[in-house]
Amino acid sequence: MSQFAVIAIGGNTIIKNDKCPNIPDEYAAVGETCQHIVKLIKQGWDVAIVHGNGPQVGFNLRRSELAAQELFEIPLDVCVTFTQGSIGYYFQQNLFNLLQREGITKPVLTLVTQVEVTADDPAFKQPTKPIGSFLTHEQALNYQAQGWPIMEDSGRGWRRVVASPQPLRILEEASIGQLLRSGAVVIAVGGGGVPVLRGANGDVRGTFAIIDKDFASALLASHLNAEWLVITTSVPQVALNFGKPDQIWLDQLSLAQAKHYLAEGHFGKGSMAPKVQAVIDYLECGGQHAVITDINHISQAMTGQAGTHFLK
Repeated sequence: MSQFAVIAIGGNTIIKNDKCPNIPDEYAAVGETCQHIVKLIKQGWDVAIVHGNGPQVGFNLRRSELAAQELFEIPLDVCVTFTQGSIGYYFQQNLFNLLQREGITKPVLTLVTQVEVTADDPAFKQPTKPIGSFLTHEQALNYQAQGWPIMEDSGRGWRRVVASPQPLRILEEASIGQLLRSGAVVIAVGGGGVPVLRGANGDVRGTFAIIDKDFASALLASHLNAEWLVITTSVPQVALNFGKPDQIWLDQLSLAQAKHYLAEGHFGKGSMAPKVQAVIDYLECGGQHAVITDINHISQAMTGQAGTHFLK
């Protein structure tokens, strides 16, 4: 392989109109994202793409709830699998078309990916991972009355939450590596992967949880020796005192600084904190370069001209 990067794309990046989300809009948003990814491929990068799925899983759950009187309900792990297929399809088709227009012959593949977690992970006792669209306080209280945990998400509104255990092992990791070495663009570990528990006999089964896609991306990047971990978000850089009058944008952070600011609570628990922690995990496991930026600046970020860069 040439230089290899794992690129983590947020699920909210795929929502163009949060007031009335729909499939054509999601497809178009992925198409815009893919234009920036193709710039990297043209520069000689091999890429694995990991996408978020929080809003989309919420939509699938809501469809299941509304249809429950006539059709069987869909388990959460199957909802994750559905989004791996559907969002992966958006990426796969858009990338195929864009690469073809550029005269680049390169296979693009989506891989349904399972990620092993453990049943004794403390996250199962304290759910914190937001899923679904933002809710009014009244809507959130209605869900809470139905048994759903809820939380306020970084000042942006209320959301349902589920357990978010730490990813331990990507079951299809070797296959992802083989596909990348063959020259393919791989869309994998979608939504952080389908969370599975391993039984005493070695069999695996799905569980009611969502794995943080940034943590899963860091695990994939470190295990496959990616030169770069790129995490996209809705802002061009990481900031201290975000949204306050004394906000400070950060061009770079050392590993020690990142750990210090994270411990001090500078980063939102439902937004930037997991991204910074994922970068820390990646660098501590031998990773070389990591950057957090928005999707519009990823090509500039790879040359040091944008984003927040993390240094060992």
